[in-house]
Amino acid sequence: MTYPDSLLIEDRGAVRVITMNRPDKRNALNNELTQALLAALREADADPEVNAIVLAGAGQSFCAGADVKEFGGFVAGGSDADAAQAALKRAHLTTSLHRAFVEIGTPVVGAAQGYAMGGGAGLALACDLLVVGESLKLGYPELKHGIVAAIVMANLVRQVGRKTAFELVSTGDTVDASRALALGLANRVSPDSTLVDDAVALAARLADYDPVSMTATKRLFHRVADLPLTQAFDVSLDTNLMMRSFPKRAPKS
Repeated sequence: MTYPDSLLIEDRGAVRVITMNRPDKRNALNNELTQALLAALREADADPEVNAIVLAGAGQSFCAGADVKEFGGFVAGGSDADAAQAALKRAHLTTSLHRAFVEIGTPVVGAAQGYAMGGGAGLALACDLLVVGESLKLGYPELKHGIVAAIVMANLVRQVGRKTAFELVSTGDTVDASRALALGLANRVSPDSTLVDDAVALAARLADYDPVSMTATKRLFHRVADLPLTQAFDVSLDTNLMMRSFPKRAPKS
């Protein structure tokens, strides 16, 4: 598939690096980039040569969230009904993008530096693992602009305690790399200069395992995360029995 200039694709062995490429806009998400990113995640998941994904942002920031100038364009020269329809379509697209991280079986490692704000923070947290640069500034400033951190809230409340999650969405305060690590939002902190390489190295470890087993592990993880304990045991048993029927491939190293 051919992607717009706002999205870069690079394969490093069995790891596909997907890079948001609007550095002059701090990789803010417009419709074009959002659609391309969704397509790229699905395409990587369908490629048998890709066993792990790294999501990165070009330049000094990961992603500053939604492109507010594009939202302003929804009403330019159009009716209120047109603006509402465009906003609704964009909301569904954004929701589909965030769902894709859970729906695909391929593990995704985020590499986030600089600003990861609003929707950008949501993308960072949607990744299965997250490596952050020392310059990280992650936050949910939506209330400061009179809007709600709506779609991105689902992942946030599942990854930190309730009071911490509410603090982040209600105050708009930013989280630096060390606090992101302490809160469990990030797995590792790296210098910005080696951030993507470090994320690729981590992704390569995941890519080295049997892809069927890795996919089953990721799907089971997300299924049991929010189930009552007895139901979680039931789906775990189903996966255990299913995996016994698959031939095993030893790790390459």
